[in-house]
Amino acid sequence: MPTPDENHTGARIREQRRLARLTQRQFAARLPYSYSYLTQVECGARPATADFVAACAKTLNIDVTVLTGQPYVTQLQRDRLAELVRPIREALDLYDLGPNPDVTARPAGQLVAGADQLCAQVRAAHLRTAARALPGIIAELTHTAWSTPSTALWQALASCYRTAHDISVKLGYYDLSAVALDRMDWAAQRASDPCLAAVRQYMRALVYFREGEYRIGQRLIASGQSVVGQDGTTREALAVTGQLHLGASVISARAEDAAAVQVHIGEARRIAGKLGDAGEIHWLSFGPTNVDLHEMSAAVEMHAYDDALTKAHKIGKKLPPQLATSRRAHFLIDQARTQMETGHADGALMSLLEARRVAPEQTRYHPAARETITGLVHLSRRTPDSLNHMAAWIGL
Repeated sequence: MPTPDENHTGARIREQRRLARLTQRQFAARLPYSYSYLTQVECGARPATADFVAACAKTLNIDVTVLTGQPYVTQLQRDRLAELVRPIREALDLYDLGPNPDVTARPAGQLVAGADQLCAQVRAAHLRTAARALPGIIAELTHTAWSTPSTALWQALASCYRTAHDISVKLGYYDLSAVALDRMDWAAQRASDPCLAAVRQYMRALVYFREGEYRIGQRLIASGQSVVGQDGTTREALAVTGQLHLGASVISARAEDAAAVQVHIGEARRIAGKLGDAGEIHWLSFGPTNVDLHEMSAAVEMHAYDDALTKAHKIGKKLPPQLATSRRAHFLIDQARTQMETGHADGALMSLLEARRVAPEQTRYHPAARETITGLVHLSRRTPDSLNHMAAWIGL
């Protein structure tokens, strides 16, 4: 079935390949993928997986977003989300001007609580609410931290910068997310907080993971483990260490290192067995369930779709109600891709519809959701109304 238009990742890969003056065979020879797979993706007959897009971007020496088309500005403008990005960008830029006489800040305790609430809103997938409130809290915290510095205030400011990163990534503004992580490091240093610094390295690693730079991602994970090691064996340090192992597991999976995947999953599971559910620590969702979710994600990254589907069925039966909505939606999007790849198109659509129900803003702007819908459209001889509506809703 033809694509609704040529605005898909495969078409953008074809355009960039031609700009690089490469034939399909020349380009395929530089990729760890077959010529046949490349031709199918370029014409839209198969969805472009995240690892394939990363490999293409790395080979062409361009950013992944050039190929994914992110940020999806037209949809963001229609949803009135694009207008929320500039104030965040400005708040990140004005970090070093000291106290602002034009700011009337709330008491420190309220600001610290407000920073934590922003993290909760992002985990609940309330991106618009968090994005609207974020610049004001950053301005208040920046003013207060400069005026009456304390560890708690610098930690809260670092947390807000982390929220800026989270929102930027979910809306597709990766350039802004990099600035936010730099600011997070700046505030974490002033807080003298090794766990915050390690969380920042974890997030940097995932940035390089998305760009296909797996060795750099692994180095950043190792750096985070070294930093958090300074904090001993507190519950906080153990949870951060466990999450670093989970990050390492998906990076290793993308790098096709199955042995390393098992090592990192095993270490994370051991730590989770000690801690139980530690989802409240830095809002990382660390715990036994997140270990299971990353084990499934690793199987997806290694294209072991039958294994991933088996894991997804087991996980789906026991997802705890307290699991963060953002994490639940991510699972559903991963499950949809797995179902599509194993021939369960109806199940894949149902998973995406459920992801839309629980986290509409996150799902609409998730490139994997978009690619899976593109794949489902091509697999359908007659596109059901529900799939047509989903494709139109996501912007295809």
